This record gives sequence, C-alpha cells and structure tokens, in this order.
Amino acid sequence: MRERNVGSRSGKAVAACAILTVVALAVILVGLNTGTLRLSPAEVGRTLFGYGPADGSIALFEYRMPRIFVTVLAGIGLGTAGAVLQGVSRNALADPGILGLYAGAAFGLIAFVSFFRTMEGPAALLIPLFTFAGGIVIAVIVFALSYDRYRGLLPIRLILVGIAVEAGFSAVTLFLSLRLDENTYAFAARWLAGSVWGRDWINAWALLPWIAVLVPYVYSRSRTLDVLAIGDDRATGLGIAVTRHRIALLAAAVALSCASVSMAGGIGFIGLISPHIARKLAGPIHRHFLPVSGLTGMVILVTADTIGRSVFAPNAIPAGVVVAALGAPFFLYLLLRHKT
Repeated sequence: MRERNVGSRSGKAVAACAILTVVALAVILVGLNTGTLRLSPAEVGRTLFGYGPADGSIALFEYRMPRIFVTVLAGIGLGTAGAVLQGVSRNALADPGILGLYAGAAFGLIAFVSFFRTMEGPAALLIPLFTFAGGIVIAVIVFALSYDRYRGLLPIRLILVGIAVEAGFSAVTLFLSLRLDENTYAFAARWLAGSVWGRDWINAWALLPWIAVLVPYVYSRSRTLDVLAIGDDRATGLGIAVTRHRIALLAAAVALSCASVSMAGGIGFIGLISPHIARKLAGPIHRHFLPVSGLTGMVILVTADTIGRSVFAPNAIPAGVVVAALGAPFFLYLLLRHKT
C-alpha cells in the first residue's frame, strides 16, 4: 500500500512537471512574439532557424531571448530556494523576501553599482557574488537572532527578525542609492521594482552556473529535508547532523535566491507561492515537489514578465509589480488560514 502511495505521488509529480513545462513553453512563445516589433509565430520560427528579417533577428536574439532566459533561470532558482527555506525553517510562511534576503541582495547590488557603475560587460559576472555576500550577511544575522540554544530555530521569531533586519538594510540601501548618479540611480530603481528590461546574454551566463550547480545539489538533499521537517530531536535520533545540514541547505537557498534576484531584480513572493502550489500538485515529499516548485516559479516569473510587456504596452510594467499584485493577496490568505 505504501509503495503504491509513493508511486502515485511520483506519477502526480511527473504529470505536474510535464504540464508546467508545456505551459512555460507556451508563455515563452507568446513572449517571443511580444514587443515593439511584432513577430508572428511563423516569423519567430523562421528567425530561429536563420531565415527571418534582420530586424527580427536582432529583436529576438539580442533582446527577447536573453530576457526570457534570465526569467526562466531566476524563476527556477526562486521557486527552489523558497521550498528549501520553508523546509529548513519548518515554517510555511518562510520566503527569501520575508526573511530579508532580498534586502541583503539589494544592498550587495547597490554596493556593486556604486563601485563599478555598470551592469554590462564582464563585470556583470561579479554581480551574483556581491548579492550573495549581502544575502549571507542578512541570513547570518536573522538566523543568529532567531536561534534558541534549547529550542532551536524559532519560526515565529524568524519572521519577525527577518522583517526588522530587512527594514534596517532597506534604509541603508536607499541612503546609498541616493548618492548614485542619475543613470545609475535609474537602473537601481528599475532593479528594485523587479524589472528585467535590458538584460543581455552576459547576465544569463552569469546566472546559469548558480542554477545548474545548486538546484541539483538541493534535490540530492531531498531526504535530508524530509527528515528535518519532522523536528530536530527526531532528526538527531535518526543520525542526522542537524546543524551542519541546515547551514549547508541554508547557504544553498541564500545563493539561489540572491543570484536569481541579482539578474531578475527585486521580485518577491515567488519563493512563498511556488512551494505551496507544488505541495498541492505533488504532495509533501521533497523529492516530488522540489522540481515542481522550481517549475512553478519559472512559470510565474515568465508569465509575469510577459504580462507586464504585452498587456500594458507600450508602457511595460516590471515583472516584480505583477508578481506582487498576485502574491500579496496569496500571502494574506496564508496568514488567515494559519491563524484559523
């Protein structure tokens, strides 16, 4: 009976991954057609194989495809990071943004642009390192202040400390951004709003290694996440080095979320929404719902960016604004459900 149950959940996870992949491909096709220069699906197909017009090739390969590739990678990273943080903290409301990691990433990015004054060229490869450093600083502070030597990590304190630390770092980031020149400040403002406008292939290549290495690593620790979810005492009784595994998984989640927002901008709520949707689709076992959570994050971010570019054209709306418009009501729903 148990084997049949596991097989059923595994089948649900595979079906969910297949459906989400098809949806993502459909949205990507719409995104390739959308923009100032309209291209029909047939024209997109011809351009992809080198038979399209010159202006279509430039629009497709130099502007739209890098942007879509960044949103695909960042969505996977944010969805996976949210699932890990909720598993490590045993808190269904945990999210990289709520825990202050985005504020740390923003601080790292503002420090980067204050020094380099650009997001283009080879220097862009350093952006995830700066945002990761900012996220690590926030994570260390939040988890240190939320840890009790007798009761371990306290979920309620984790949320409250995260909100307080985020407010402090956001104030420092705002102060530093006001000292930037006009062009750099405009870029920083777009980034904080969650805009992926102007992303180039160098930004996609800068993000790719982080996703390609850390997502498989997290998936390989699926069983550890399952054990951590039952409580520290029981996990220790099963021979799990709780502190060591928690720190390693936390570092991976911080790296994934900070690297993702470094290229996609300050986009919140994906790490909160995706794991909940994934659990509904694939069940509570991490090896089943982790891939679904990553794909859900990808679909949400790609769809949000496409909506922002197409529905509100010619005045594009940042993807972060679209995600926030959907994520804020969902967060309130979760708060009310957990309260009751």
